[in-house]
Amino acid sequence: MITISLCMIVKNEERILRRCLDTVADLVDEIVIVDTGSTDRTKEIAAEYTKDLYDFVWTGNFSDARNFAFSKCTKQYIYTADADEVIDEENRRRFSDLKRVLLPEIEIVQMKYGNQLRFSTIYNFDEEYRPKLYKRLREFVWEYPIHEAVRLEPVIYDSDIVITHLPEALHTGRDIAAFEKMVKNGGYLDKKLCGLYARELFVSGSKEQFAGAKEYFKSVIEEEGRAPGEQMEAFCIVVRACRFAGDTAEFYKYAMRATASDEEIPAEICYELGCFYREQGDLREAAMWFYNALYETESILNKKCGGELAEEGLKACQR
Repeated sequence: MITISLCMIVKNEERILRRCLDTVADLVDEIVIVDTGSTDRTKEIAAEYTKDLYDFVWTGNFSDARNFAFSKCTKQYIYTADADEVIDEENRRRFSDLKRVLLPEIEIVQMKYGNQLRFSTIYNFDEEYRPKLYKRLREFVWEYPIHEAVRLEPVIYDSDIVITHLPEALHTGRDIAAFEKMVKNGGYLDKKLCGLYARELFVSGSKEQFAGAKEYFKSVIEEEGRAPGEQMEAFCIVVRACRFAGDTAEFYKYAMRATASDEEIPAEICYELGCFYREQGDLREAAMWFYNALYETESILNKKCGGELAEEGLKACQR
């Protein structure tokens, strides 16, 4: 049977920390909790479950905190959890079974992260696989009988364990502020971060946040080396920002550039065109674009733009 360290970073989680730990504490062999500056009873509650409680001065970088927490773990595998997660009884049994039979060559176990759409998160699927259990020390091995090479890709197992996500509030404001700070300081957002920033904005961003992000995403559109998919995400942000600002010329410019690109036009662009024409009082044109968003295209940032939002827009134009 493998041994597991539970690894968490927390801050001001007194309301939900015990709920999380009660569902997982007896499944693991070590609990490592790193506090990044709580001012409530979080550390007091954590101390009821473990002596391995550490303080970490917040640097503004979640990876710094998680790397520090990983460095304190001592067991064969590390299970990462957030305070707003719980494991129900059926999945606790699955977790226990996995612990007994997991093969030692497995380096990462993915678990299904569930209950996401209920809280209007940036994810477009209610359940998706995420890496949750990691082998602490990786063993490099050679493979292939000829032209042998060290295996660099990890051995991943997709389990049937479902982790239930029960956040008390969205982190959108915090996350968008972090992206804004990175951009302001000249930080480079790679494909993953740029996409996450765009999704955060399209799901929950305010008009002010779109206005603040417009110039950055305009630069992404023009930047050589960006993949077409990244540029289309940027078009979505710029088009919505221009609509919010009432800048008709810029709205047309970027909406038409998006539709003329080699990429398939996404539901988000169609939805924005529908919203624009509805605001202009041209319900016939608006209905056409809402129809395209709903039936002819796919979403890339917010599933609702090709679903219920487009449907609501279409119905409003037909009344």
